[in-house]
Amino acid sequence: MSESVPAPPSLRQRLLRTVLLPLALTWVAGTVVSFAVAQYFAQRAFDRSLLDDAYLLATHVRIENGKLRLELSPHEVNTVLFDQAETMFFSVRAPDGTVLAGQPDLLAPAGEKSEAFHFDDIAFAGKVLRAVTLREQNPARFDVTVAQTTSSRDATLRQLMLYSLLPQLLLLVLLAAWLRRSIARDLQPLATLQQALAHRGSGDLGPVPDEASTRDLQVLATTVNALLQRLDRSIRAQKEFAGNVAHELRTPLAGIRALASYGLGHADPHVAREQLAAIAASEARATSLVDRLLALALAAEAESRLLLEPVALDAVVRECVLRFLPRADAAGVDLGARGIDAPVWVAAEPTLLEGILNNLVDNALRYGVSAGRPLAVTVAVEQTTEHVLLSVQDNGPGAPREQQHALAARGAQGEAGQLLGQGAGLGLALVAQYARLMNARMALRSGPDGQGWVCEIAFPVVGSLREPTLRDA
Repeated sequence: MSESVPAPPSLRQRLLRTVLLPLALTWVAGTVVSFAVAQYFAQRAFDRSLLDDAYLLATHVRIENGKLRLELSPHEVNTVLFDQAETMFFSVRAPDGTVLAGQPDLLAPAGEKSEAFHFDDIAFAGKVLRAVTLREQNPARFDVTVAQTTSSRDATLRQLMLYSLLPQLLLLVLLAAWLRRSIARDLQPLATLQQALAHRGSGDLGPVPDEASTRDLQVLATTVNALLQRLDRSIRAQKEFAGNVAHELRTPLAGIRALASYGLGHADPHVAREQLAAIAASEARATSLVDRLLALALAAEAESRLLLEPVALDAVVRECVLRFLPRADAAGVDLGARGIDAPVWVAAEPTLLEGILNNLVDNALRYGVSAGRPLAVTVAVEQTTEHVLLSVQDNGPGAPREQQHALAARGAQGEAGQLLGQGAGLGLALVAQYARLMNARMALRSGPDGQGWVCEIAFPVVGSLREPTLRDA
């Protein structure tokens, strides 16, 4: 039986932990430092009072008959060392250790000889005392030790820590509550975004709200919207592809069915062979149509991730002309190229560039034959200061100026295509789409003296084509 993996903490918990843990550690460190500083200065204040008592006793030590003696009576000593909260002890000793006055057993560790006084914590009468030993040289050498209990000092330190730590702790709690509320408020747009995505249907690809209190959340919402846009574009391309296939295959499939029925109804093998040849030609046109529709859908879907690289346009044109030359010769078409003697480079995608040339030359050869007269097709390359121009020109029937823009729309066919019953009106739509994906521009116009027409693709001139460049989305 597998153990259940604990759920990870929420972002709010992680932020609170990240912020409050250093604050708590800082508070603890500050408390320790505050206690040490308070203890140091409180100890100095108590030690100073204790030292003053020792100096006061030392001022009353006199020499009488060659001997040191304390001039104060026990009552006067009690008055001098009076303390309401603490118990005081003292001793005055000669250099040889003889006790001149006070408690004989009250001894403090000997300090450095160079020190005039030193402080120590000592044990006396079952109590811990704070003691000071004062070493005097006037009127003769003697030591004065004064000690007292530390209950008032400890109580003062406890009160000092209590009154200093409680406000800090209260501030820490208030800060934690404020941070919790602020973080929850700042993360509310994230919760809103989560709810907006969780409650929408699979077909709803509309944008989510991108209002946020921080740039990070706004960037996240913008990124999600961009992803939804790409998904919507991809789904629309797939739906469009399916619709186009269903619509455009209707005619060739109906023709194939009619040809097959006609061939099956005749016993003459020659008629059946003719029908089979016609069926094969219709199938080839249907396959070409599906390939073009699929290419258009894939081009639309790959729009945002297309990689442009340096391509030798003159070499691509040369290969295309050589590829179509047998077909042109068979149809009696004069197919040629101009402007490919010198290298010409453009930023393009090789497959799309080849697709542009294939479609344009194929259209020119197909519709030129329908004109019923010899046809000349010229593929030209020309470079200007701002553009590299690729054009395919023929002297076929052409199209009126008002129809040229409409011919670039999907599904549009010229008069020659309608008469031939060939094509699906997708060739120029593919060319326009491919050109846009490569940051180029397609233009249609009539040929010289209104004969034929010219399709021109203008590629922008870039500074350097040594490294591939990403298409600017």
